Amino acid sequence: MKKILIVVADYYKDISFSLLNNANKKLKKFSVKIINVPGVFEIPVTISKNIKKYDAFIALGCVIKGETPHFNFISEATTNAIMKLAIDSKKPIGNGVITCLNKKQAKARGKKGKEAAQAIISILSQ
Repeated sequence: MKKILIVVADYYKDISFSLLNNANKKLKKFSVKIINVPGVFEIPVTISKNIKKYDAFIALGCVIKGETPHFNFISEATTNAIMKLAIDSKKPIGNGVITCLNKKQAKARGKKGKEAAQAIISILSQ
């Protein structure tokens, strides 16, 4: 049985719960562990620490744009780090980190957890 680690940034708990709930619906045939982290910036290091223990990973969380450029820096750094980890480890990492302008947009994108899960299932079956 393939082992999957889901790393969930729970800064926005209601949004993260929706992403996680939707991801879990696709993963019933896998052994799944969940680790919570405070924000999306902590996702890549958590995956990196566990890279040898799991077959695949799912990154879940949300970044909502505020009034400063912080949104851009965090979003880009997290996305780039997740991609680098996937390429370097040759292991699939489903990116379910959503970037939105407001909470309404974020709540409407809860299905991204399911899409991230489907992406890793697809890669694992290659």
